[in-house]
Amino acid sequence: MPPTDAFASKPQRERDALRLALQKQVRVDIPLTAAMQLGITAWDGESLRMSAPLAPNVNDKGCAFGGSLTSVMTLACWCLVTLAMKQRGLACDIYVQDSEVRYLAPVWEDFSAEARLAYGNTFEEFFGTLESRGKARLSAHCEIRLADGCVASRLNARFVALGQR
Repeated sequence: MPPTDAFASKPQRERDALRLALQKQVRVDIPLTAAMQLGITAWDGESLRMSAPLAPNVNDKGCAFGGSLTSVMTLACWCLVTLAMKQRGLACDIYVQDSEVRYLAPVWEDFSAEARLAYGNTFEEFFGTLESRGKARLSAHCEIRLADGCVASRLNARFVALGQR
């Protein structure tokens, strides 16, 4: 978890404040996230980790429900893009345009999703396009790994941002 004490750098303290504020906002605006007990546990400006306990996300077999895995990965990517926008002081609406999910192994424990931009995508290009055209697209990638490091689920998604008028 990122440091939150007095020795943390100013940029890190600002990122932590944005991360915690978005976590609170998401829990209010998207009630499902509160029921799932999601938490944005880390964000360094380039990647984001979202965690969830197994108990409220379990299926009839005792492992994580596929819909919960997909929700956590989609939200992790959406939060990554949203935090980058907030960090730049921008106001826009961000939507998931499409996504592809692969379920590779069952998850029998609390889990975390790690989101980052897809290869070849940059926030600079994304926000430059948004500024010049009023809309932009960006692809993100997310994985949930098991304790042994094997990938349990993988999501590739494309997001659209529309400038607010």
